[in-house]
Amino acid sequence: MQQKLFVGPKVRRLREARGWKLEPCATRLGVSISYLSQIEANQRPVTARVLIAMMRVFDVDAQSLDADDDQRLIADLREATAEWTDEAPAPSLAELKHVVTNAPNFARHYLDLHRAHRRAGERLNATDEAIALDETVAASALLPYEAVRDFFHYKNNYIHALDLAAEALHGRCGFSPDVPLETALETYLRDRLKVRVRRSAAGDLMRRFDAGTRELLLNAAQPAETRSFQMACHIVAVELGELIEAELAVSELRSPSAVEICRISLTNYAAGALLLPYETFRHAAQDLRHDIDLLSLRFQTSFEQTCHRLSTLQRPGARGVPFYFVRVDPAGNITKRHSATRFQFARFSGACPLWNVHEAFGRDGRILTQVAEMPDGARYLCLAWGILKRSGAHGTPDRRYALGLGCEVQYADALVYSDGVDLKGPPERIGVSCRICERDDCQQRAFPPVDRGFTVSRSERSIVPFSLTTPNRDSSRS
Repeated sequence: MQQKLFVGPKVRRLREARGWKLEPCATRLGVSISYLSQIEANQRPVTARVLIAMMRVFDVDAQSLDADDDQRLIADLREATAEWTDEAPAPSLAELKHVVTNAPNFARHYLDLHRAHRRAGERLNATDEAIALDETVAASALLPYEAVRDFFHYKNNYIHALDLAAEALHGRCGFSPDVPLETALETYLRDRLKVRVRRSAAGDLMRRFDAGTRELLLNAAQPAETRSFQMACHIVAVELGELIEAELAVSELRSPSAVEICRISLTNYAAGALLLPYETFRHAAQDLRHDIDLLSLRFQTSFEQTCHRLSTLQRPGARGVPFYFVRVDPAGNITKRHSATRFQFARFSGACPLWNVHEAFGRDGRILTQVAEMPDGARYLCLAWGILKRSGAHGTPDRRYALGLGCEVQYADALVYSDGVDLKGPPERIGVSCRICERDDCQQRAFPPVDRGFTVSRSERSIVPFSLTTPNRDSSRS
């Protein structure tokens, strides 16, 4: 059943930003004043016809009116507000929805304050440890990465202007399926940018450009797909550099470190869009039923590059299947996280141990499938693979990761990986993380959720050594 779309505060902000009163705005949209007033008060959902009219009249794309942004804010708020005391119980889901729907700017400011509070606590703890150990500790090193993740998170993992420009650049490069991609990129660098490519064993270096000699050094020990991606990064940095800077200028990133990281991320995004041009790749993904091995073979890209690109196909009017994509290291750290779905990722603790991405290590690249249900009732087809990245030198450890790709089960038939999977059978009930999971009967629970009390029995012992108490407020009602 399609979810009703309530966009009241967004419509009100768009109208007020243009200085329009209700009556002239309603006339432009072709609706009555009372109907527009009810829309803005979130008393009436918008129909498809009215949504199209709003896109035309306000000159915005569908993403600007997308309810998924609200879902992301709700998920982030729920995790942030789970830290409570007995005197201040966590707000219910209904209250959080009300805040996000009617005061989204307040919700974002609250999240900024929450992150600042956690940051201060982390710095204080690190300072205590530094004094105790007589060492210097960089407490905030990873914080800029969180800001950049949020930037892409609330962009629905799609950068429209950059994607269009990279697709047009692909057409100008004149790539041909008869010519190896690495050769074609090297030819473009030589003929159009006057850059000579040299390959050499270079330790952990991926690429280095010498502006004086116009030489781009690539690591010969890396696979051809990696070398191609690094050449694509240099091409887009030159050809699309102004557009990348324009995106940074409106990003609202405050930290200079976050801006630098975001510049790299936007360059990587554009490089992926150059190698896997939107419409060509989207149609190929549909024709091949999202078979990642076949897509990688056709576009001469790596498995990971192909998965990442699948998670970005959210162009207004030409959307692909909405995927999440993650890369996890053996310690459980999520080193890459991109999503065009409602799938909720843990921000401040480990991910759910029942999620199949943790099982992928040591499975020799075999594909694991899982039908999983999140606490909000959304079901996903979750795919997971283990990958090995060779170091290229004896004595240097290889890098191991698990990749996770997934979509809601309503899209699963479009994936070859759904064949033979019982999509309607009992799902694996997973959560975001133990610290905010509301499930009472999970035998993998590591510790109680922070918004629930618990009791420990003296007379009996179960697998989980405590029982959760009834919450002070019903946090599941909607």
